[in-house]
Amino acid sequence: MEVEPARRDAAALDLELLQLAELAPGALRENSIADALYAQWLVLPETTKLVKSLIEDAKTGAVLNVAGSSTSTNAASSSSLPSMFPAGSAPPLSPRSTSGSPRVMRRGSGAGPSSLGSPLKLVSEPVREVIPQFYFKNGRPPTKDLKEQCLSRTDHLFFGGEGLQIQEFRSVTKDICRLPSFFSSALFKKIDVACTGTVSRDAFVEYWMDDNKITMDMASQIFEILRKPGCTYLTQDDFKPVLKELLATHPGLEFLQGTPEFQERYAETVIYRIFYSINRSGNGHLTLRELKRGNLIAALQQLDEEEDINKVLRYFSYEHFYVIYCKFWELDADHDFLIDKENLIKYGNHSLTYRIVDRIFTQIPRKFTSMTEGKMGYEDFVYFILSEEDKSSEPSLEYWFKCIDLDGNGILTYNEMQFFYEEQLHRMECMAQEPVVFGDILCQMIDMIGPEVDSHTYPANILSGLDNYFSFLQNESYFTLRDLKR
Repeated sequence: MEVEPARRDAAALDLELLQLAELAPGALRENSIADALYAQWLVLPETTKLVKSLIEDAKTGAVLNVAGSSTSTNAASSSSLPSMFPAGSAPPLSPRSTSGSPRVMRRGSGAGPSSLGSPLKLVSEPVREVIPQFYFKNGRPPTKDLKEQCLSRTDHLFFGGEGLQIQEFRSVTKDICRLPSFFSSALFKKIDVACTGTVSRDAFVEYWMDDNKITMDMASQIFEILRKPGCTYLTQDDFKPVLKELLATHPGLEFLQGTPEFQERYAETVIYRIFYSINRSGNGHLTLRELKRGNLIAALQQLDEEEDINKVLRYFSYEHFYVIYCKFWELDADHDFLIDKENLIKYGNHSLTYRIVDRIFTQIPRKFTSMTEGKMGYEDFVYFILSEEDKSSEPSLEYWFKCIDLDGNGILTYNEMQFFYEEQLHRMECMAQEPVVFGDILCQMIDMIGPEVDSHTYPANILSGLDNYFSFLQNESYFTLRDLKR
């Protein structure tokens, strides 16, 4: 037998390739019969030939085909197995693991999927979708058609190439930018940074088209025009140029041309009303988010189309301004443009209670801008009267909620409400009216609000749709109106 040459060839193999996994001692004892059969099979001549062929294949780098019936070599080997196995029942050679020794993998690196016992399926790479750009730092660029249309209109209005002066720029603001006409001066000065008095075609195209202003919504356009360089918000001063042009050009305000003082007061009142309603943070810094959430843009569009200024009820009505200013002038006895507690207590025919007036002058609902101790200025009065006359608005409800919330914890308790109602009850007794006990008032409040906890009232409960809540506590106008409705 050729056992000795086979053993010498086997010794030349890498031992790591032939090393088997270590078995537990118990498993070795249990497989003693299998080991004996394996040793008997290993010394057979046919086995020696098989081992030699495998060694030669390993030396030459040929593919080690270990499947039971994959090649003719295996077939011959299977057919030459000893007669101790019945025909056709010879066990196949165990397939080599795909995660075997790295050396075997390197030697057989040229083998394809068919060299394994079962062929591998080629999986095609997923198709990569090209996601279009959706964020643009300076805004979405205009489409080709939109830009061509805008350039055509621009060339028509800037015909001559010498640029436009501020009086001629209104058509650009209205027709090309599609903004309210009274933004013309603000837009003109935004482009004419050098204050030359003229805006050229190229300067306008660079600002409006190249900076992608043309694709912005109107709120963003107005915000960019009005804000100061480097600021991320608008202040009251930013609106003054717009109001100045509005007073000079709107047909509904022509009668104010000869009264500059009233023009100034009107502009101030409009700005105060805008910030009262839109600047929900109350810090005097109007953000783009607040501008978009408010209704100012719609009011500006209506104002540009409506000749009767009093039909624009939001912010710009002259009649509303007239009522507010006359009320303030009436209370300001010495006309120093400041009012104190004694002046404010006269408001509405003494309808306010002393306790609520004291809370207002502690500046709890809103800090005064008058900069004079114990005095309320015109802006402070505008915030007060807007909160007093329309208690259905969120700013008004928040204003009065802060007044009644004595401990400032964001919750109204029965004790806090009763504290303010006690003065109302005393007034009814002095006026020989039938008193309404606080328990009845409390039941009505709970029924109207429906708080989650009966003993507490939160801002969310107030904002859910109650406009008569604070009238119970701060003035007697509600009771008079209720008596009239009986």
